[in-house]
Formats: sequence, C-alpha cells, structure tokens
Amino acid sequence: MTLWHRALTANELRQCLRIAFGSTLGFLICKICGWNYGVFYTVTPMLLLGMIPVMNGHAARQLIAAGVMCGLEVGLLGALFGGHAGLMTPIVFLLFLYRFAAMSRGSLFLFGANGVVSLSIMLHFASYPQTDLNNLIFSNLWANILSVLIAYLVTILIPDVEAHAPKASSVKAPHRLRHEALLGASIATLSFLVFQLFDLRDSMSAQATTLMLLFPMHWDGALSYARKRAMGTLLGVSFGILSQLVLYDWSGQLLLVTPLLWLGAMLFSHAHVKEASGSGVGFGALTTLGILFGQYLTPGNDLVFSALYRVSSILFAIVATLLACYLIHRLLNRFEATRFGY
Repeated sequence: MTLWHRALTANELRQCLRIAFGSTLGFLICKICGWNYGVFYTVTPMLLLGMIPVMNGHAARQLIAAGVMCGLEVGLLGALFGGHAGLMTPIVFLLFLYRFAAMSRGSLFLFGANGVVSLSIMLHFASYPQTDLNNLIFSNLWANILSVLIAYLVTILIPDVEAHAPKASSVKAPHRLRHEALLGASIATLSFLVFQLFDLRDSMSAQATTLMLLFPMHWDGALSYARKRAMGTLLGVSFGILSQLVLYDWSGQLLLVTPLLWLGAMLFSHAHVKEASGSGVGFGALTTLGILFGQYLTPGNDLVFSALYRVSSILFAIVATLLACYLIHRLLNRFEATRFGY
C-alpha cells in the first residue's frame, strides 16, 4: 500500500509525461498522415519510453535493428512460405530462439522483446493473401524509426532532473540461459501456430499477451505477470469503453480523441512508473490502451464490442499460455543442461 500512496519523484513524473506525450504524438502523426497499422505507431513509443527510463544510443540501435531484422525475415518468409504455417514453423522457432537468447542475457533485452512481438504479429498478418507485405514491413520499420525520433524529442523537451543510478548487471548460469531461451521460443512458436490454424486475425491483443507473459523469462515470473496483465487489461478496456461513451459517434475527430488518449496514457504510465517492475498492471493497461486506440478506434468501428472481445480473448490467452508455460518449464527442468534452478 505504501507504493501507491507515495508521491512521484521528479524523474518519475517526467517519465510519465514522456510516455504520454510520446505515444500520443506517434498516434497523432499516424492518423494525420493516414498511415496503416496505427498500433505500431502508438504502442512502440510506449514500449520504448516505458522500458527505457533514459533514452540513449544503445536503445535506439536495438529498436531500429529489431525493425530491420523483422522486415528482412518477414519479407523472405512471407514470399517463400506465405500461407504454409507447417513449413515456416521450424524457421520461426529459430528466429524466436535467438531473440529470447538476447533477452535472457539482458544487454539486448529491448532488441529481443520488440522483435518477438513484432515478428509474431507481422508473420501472422503476412500469411493472408490480401496483406500488402511491403506496406506491413515498412510500416513497422518506420514506426520504430519514428519512435526513436519521438523518444529523443520528448527526452530533450522533458529531461530528467537527476542522474539515474546504473543498474547492477547479473550473470546467469548457462543452463538457466538455455532454459529461458527454449521456454520463450517454444511458447512463442506455439502461439504463432495457434493463431495461424484458427485464423485469429482480429486478436492482436491476445497474441501480444501470449508473448509479453514471457518477458519475465521464467515460470514464476510469468505466473505473477499473468495476474497483473489481467488486471491491466481490465483497466485499459474500461478506459476504452468510457472513452467510446464520451466520444459517442465522434471517434473520427482527432481533436477529441487525442486528449483522451493522452489522459489514459498519463494515468497508466503513472501506475507503471510507481510499480517499477517492468511489466506490471500499469504497463498492461498502457499497452491495451495503445492497441485499442491505435488499431480499433476508427469512424464506424464499435470500440465497445472490440474492447469486450479483447477482454475475453486476453483472459483465455493468459490461461492457455500459463498452462503451456508450466508444462514446458517442467519438461526443461528434467534435464540438467536446461534446468532453471541454480
């Protein structure tokens, strides 16, 4: 309870402002320019500014490298094996494996995390014949580049007032690194197969949830995050429904939509910064809000139905992912070379 009642520090308040203004600016630029895949432009700044307290060159290089690699891989796989999930599966597993290996080591966590989510969503959409593959690839790449530019801009305009203490790096045992990489790659590949086989093209939130549950990199962390993600989803969806009720049939008016997105992003980034846990209730609500506004809040689209569908699909995805995560965790722990414990 002490956590929620304490006042924000000056640096924490500025991080909240950077997240709110950064995600809103990405959303606004996308809508004004009429670009597709608004979710990339809204959520990517949230991920970047939410996961990296201070924008730096290392983070920028990771995000742009993730976009380039995803573009190359999706372009090649989509052109060669588009629509053939069975042929793509072994290659997809290897692509997820090296990303989770990068996340497990820590120094390239942002590269791996952004790449895992983007690759999964892009491969899923690339499998449909009506998808413009070039538009999909360049939308994601440009969203990453634009997010880096926005992050630098808001960092210059809203700088921290105190220097951040450097984080202590931890060294993991080789068997734990193998455990985390194999666990993540296995669940991510299963998620890809399920969404392909059942043609779940309108469940982006659930698809992202199955991957973000793996960010803690182990079973206990996934179990803890699942509860927080469920609570965050309910908060994000509740705000989305309230926004739809306030807007009524004016959801196409950017002058009305933009302040509501900024307000929601500010509220949930406040919770995210106070938690200081990377992926908690606030972060779950924040990304849910970004997906709802970026992808589904358009003229003629019923955000209420979309929001309720998001809740049901995400809760089911959480249960299914936890079950698969537990089974694979137990299997990997049977072998000394892939055991999680010290």
